[in-house]
Amino acid sequence: MKKAYFAGGCFWCITPAFKKIAGVAEVISGYSGGDAADAVYEKVKRQETFHRETICVEYDPQKVTFSELVNEFFARVDPFDGEGQFIDRGRSYTLAVYCNDAGEEKIVAEKIAETEKKYGKKVFVALEKFTGFYPAEEYHQDYYIKNPEAFEEELVSSGRKK
Repeated sequence: MKKAYFAGGCFWCITPAFKKIAGVAEVISGYSGGDAADAVYEKVKRQETFHRETICVEYDPQKVTFSELVNEFFARVDPFDGEGQFIDRGRSYTLAVYCNDAGEEKIVAEKIAETEKKYGKKVFVALEKFTGFYPAEEYHQDYYIKNPEAFEEELVSSGRKK
């Protein structure tokens, strides 16, 4: 099993798509990319820790490739928004892929270049080395399952679902 880390704005909103992929064993909501060791939701949301809301995707590379996961990530976000995602604004909601090695970095860099060429716009997906992941509080894990009505309302009100 391998792990991939994607910051796609609200972690609640991108988790379900990754959970449906054959070969994905687990998706954990959490925080990456910050400079503080106390990554908790209220501080991250208030932009106090420099972390981004991130998901950790544990997957079987024999069943799904990192490249396929990157494609799914790009399909679930607005890569041209450098200030956040939909109604969620600020650093903690900006896009990033935290890479474990040079091979992953190459795949993400190629996807960014391909997307910029195709649409003629700058892509705002930070390509960063993985340095750590802090799981979010339990109530954030599988939020869409635990709170289906509130989750649906979040998708609509955020603009992710029209």
